[in-house]
Formats: sequence, structure tokens, C-alpha cells
Amino acid sequence: MVLWEKNKPRMKILVLNWQDINNPLGGGAEVHLHEIFKRIAAQGHSVTLFCSSFAGAPREETIDGIRVIREGGRSFFNFIVPFRYRSRFRHERYDVVVDDINKIPFFSPVFVKGPLVGIVHHLFGRSIFLEASLPVALYVSFSERFALGEYFNIPIAVVSESTKQELISHGFPERNLSIVPNCVDHKVYHDLEQPETSVPIIGHLGRLKKYKSTDHLLKAFSIVRQEVPHAQLHIVGDGDFRWELQRLANELGIADAVQFKGFVGKEQKVSLLNQMRVAVNCSAKEGWGLTVIEANACGVPVIASDVPGLRDSVLDEKTGLLYEYGNIEQLAQKILLVLRDDNLRLRLKQEALRWAQSFNWDDSAAKMLEVLNKAIQGK
Repeated sequence: MVLWEKNKPRMKILVLNWQDINNPLGGGAEVHLHEIFKRIAAQGHSVTLFCSSFAGAPREETIDGIRVIREGGRSFFNFIVPFRYRSRFRHERYDVVVDDINKIPFFSPVFVKGPLVGIVHHLFGRSIFLEASLPVALYVSFSERFALGEYFNIPIAVVSESTKQELISHGFPERNLSIVPNCVDHKVYHDLEQPETSVPIIGHLGRLKKYKSTDHLLKAFSIVRQEVPHAQLHIVGDGDFRWELQRLANELGIADAVQFKGFVGKEQKVSLLNQMRVAVNCSAKEGWGLTVIEANACGVPVIASDVPGLRDSVLDEKTGLLYEYGNIEQLAQKILLVLRDDNLRLRLKQEALRWAQSFNWDDSAAKMLEVLNKAIQGK
């Protein structure tokens, strides 16, 4: 039985995630979830998202066909989930529950006895120690490691081959893993086909978190500026690491050439991307790197650290360049190479545009429906 065909039964789906698309702290995981499940909702399926709340958010609203129910703050939401499932959602008789396993797991296989599907972007592993204080990092790391065994026997949607191999290395059966990739909305992200700016602009797109290692880019940019004095660095996005980055820019003597754009809307983001000659992602680990494909769709090649996730989304020497994570000098030299070599930059741009065209959210929604259907039939 194919549940989404005409005249076939429609699914009633409950999704558990820490945040929703409107949460200011949301990132690529929330975009992935929202873009896929709004398409599933548009096909007539009932989708309810249960997530934590934030200042000014209504307790319940409908966003793009997804019923969003919010409760509690981020600090204790993982304790609220099992309680609320048992007291409310279990009685609403959902056909399938989707657990977006992100940060601290909800341990949903312990309390959800019906069809269940997981979504994994990446495991934090030791990278959490780059982000959080030692007590918090130990808590997250222990929770993640302790939870893994609970999810072995359910279908899991992963966003990249790197994440798939990571889970296999932890003992997950390959038969349970399906790649449902991050994609891009080509109606929003596209090449404006405008002339290059007279000032070479290097860009960074994404949340400003410590493990994203944006400080490496600032240090590399201080080297680049010695060779290209009129270059600028535009940092698009916000986060709790912003103030540390601004302090570092002052210490390095590059504050006059670094612009912190903060959180911006999609239209402004596309405009800023189209001004960049190259974008950079220095993260210690990603599930995929959604901002890579968003940049590529605007014709911007990406230089990224050679780590899981980013080595999936960046085709080295085709759509961008990879460098050894933490090697500031190598990163600076690769930025300079792209800025100086017009032929290389044009070739990378053309390949980036072609690469981005191969990622469509409609395709990922169809793949997710297959995973959901498999879970229901398996039960």
C-alpha cells in the first residue's frame, strides 16, 4: 500500500523536535524538518509538531499546514516530551511518530510503542566539548551515547552518507538507514546574475556557535587582508558566539573590514549571497551543511573544512575547496586562490550551480514518505 496515492488513506503524523521553524534558535535541522513536512501536509496528511516554546510564541498555531504545539523551554523540554506523550498524544492515535534526534535525545523508543521513525543529522560526539561547558558537554555526550542503543531497531532518515556511515560504525543496521538529504528552495535561492562587486567579499552564513569555528575564518581573514587589503568579510547569522567573534575581530585589527549582518530574512540573505565571491564554512562537524547548497544555488563556491557532512556537500575542486580543519594558513591560502584566480572562480561557480540543481525538497519529501510508510507497514 502506498499511503500518499489518490484515494488511499492519509497519515496522521506526530513530529517531536526541540524547535520549530519560527524559533530564533532554529537552524538547518528545523529547515529540513519544515520543508519536508510542509510538503507532506500539502498532500493531505495531518502533521502535528510538538516542540519547545520561546518568548512571544503562541502555544499553538498552524504554519504552512503543520499544526505546531509548543510547551516549556529548551532547558527541560526533553523531560516534558515523554510525559506529554503519555498524557495526551498517545490517546490521539497517530499512525506514526517522528523523532528528530538532535542534541539531547528524547528516548522515544522507550515510551512510543507504535510505528516510530528517527531523523539524524549528525551525532555531536566529541564536538560538543568545543561548544558547551564541561558539565553540559558531559551531560549531552552521555545522553547521546546512552540513547544510541534505543534507536537501533527503528527506521532512521539521515541527511548524508557521512551520517549514515557514522551510525553504521555505532552498530546501526544499514537496512534501517535511508538518506533524505537537505535541499534548497530554488524559487528563493538563485543566481541574480549581477556583476561582481568591486570589493572582493568573503562570506560566512549560519548560526554563530562555538563548534562552527567561525573564529578560524577571522584569523584566516587577517592573513588574507595582508595580501588583499580592500577585501571584506560579511558574517550573516546570529548566535551566542557573536560577541566573542566581535572581540576577536577587534583584537586582530580587522574590525573595520568585518560586517556582522545578524539574522536576516530570506530575500536579504539571497541578496547578500549574490555579492560574495566565496563563502566559507569552518565547522568542526556537520550533518550536511545546508548553507553550502544555499550558497551554491546563488552561484557562490564554498571553502569548507574537510569534516563529516561538509565533505558530502562540497565537491572538492568542483563546487568549492576543502581544507584541513583548524589549519588557518591553509584556509587563508585557499581563500586567496579563489579571489585571485578568475577562471577557477568561474569554473567553481558553474559547477556549484549545477550541483545545487540536483537537490529538490519535493524529492526529499517523497523519500521521507517512503520511510514513514515502511515504518507503518513494518509494525
